[in-house]
Amino acid sequence: MRTVSVRIMGQTDQVADPARLLRLLSLFQARESWTAPELAVRLEVTSRTVRRDVHKLRELGYPVDAEPGPHGGYRLGRGALLPPLLFEPDEAVAVAVGLRLAADGSVAELDDATVSALTKLDQVLPASLAARVRDVSAVVAQVVGRSPDPVDGTTFFALAQACRAGLRIRLTYRDRAGHTTERRADPYRMVRSGPRWYLVAFDVDRSAWRTLRMDRVVDVTPTRVPVELVDPPDPVALVARGVAVEPYAIQARLRLSLSGAAAEAVIPRTLGVHEPDGTATVVTVGGPTVGAMARWVCGLGVAVEVLAPAELRAEVHQRAEALADLNLG
Repeated sequence: MRTVSVRIMGQTDQVADPARLLRLLSLFQARESWTAPELAVRLEVTSRTVRRDVHKLRELGYPVDAEPGPHGGYRLGRGALLPPLLFEPDEAVAVAVGLRLAADGSVAELDDATVSALTKLDQVLPASLAARVRDVSAVVAQVVGRSPDPVDGTTFFALAQACRAGLRIRLTYRDRAGHTTERRADPYRMVRSGPRWYLVAFDVDRSAWRTLRMDRVVDVTPTRVPVELVDPPDPVALVARGVAVEPYAIQARLRLSLSGAAAEAVIPRTLGVHEPDGTATVVTVGGPTVGAMARWVCGLGVAVEVLAPAELRAEVHQRAEALADLNLG
């Protein structure tokens, strides 16, 4: 595209300069809103040229919105189509690596879209960035465990939209025996735990908070009833309690002399429910037997006080004494 210079009010304006258009687009993506004078200073042109460049971006499919008034300005809006995006080098690498890790089979129908997006991105990445992506991908591995329980893609997005919109839903849910029930639920959050996705929602008919496995949701129908959530729970803690605590015969409360992230590094939130206790953390966990839990507690490698049950506290004490006796002198 040829650059054309015109004289306006004693200044030289450059019209339809591709490099300047790309720089303008980059500015729009870096900040929410810009005034014409601010853009003119950054681009070293007049405000009139800024307006012409904005018009050109609109012609190219970029939805640039304008807000009138002394405090108004330009911002990149949302359009019906996805226009090309500009990424910084590190952003492009992060997107490519993230896409590779996202293709894990947990949401049906998304793996093909992920591969397609990766292919398109790989075609336009500069050679140096493509090499960085290959380097990272070649040495990164995931410990997945067993295969995920895939969620239907349509169901996944329907539940996500319902959580975001704050609208009640009707859903058909299948239990482990294969029986289906109809439920009314006020959706709150979606939580990933290991190979499964869970919906945290208020069960309207049971008047209680529930965690529902999303791979068992057969059908979702949104309603127009707005959700009124009163004192919603910590969704991660609720899922952790339902997955890592309640199914087990032994439920224990442990006090770690650690707080925040340090406690989570010892016992992840996927394995227990964390409660702050001053500078310490109380974690509720579950296990199959007292003996198995005692072995696990002794192997945590940090100071742990067993608050309950008494049987576990005694077992840990006995094991610690026996170990100390064997290593005296």
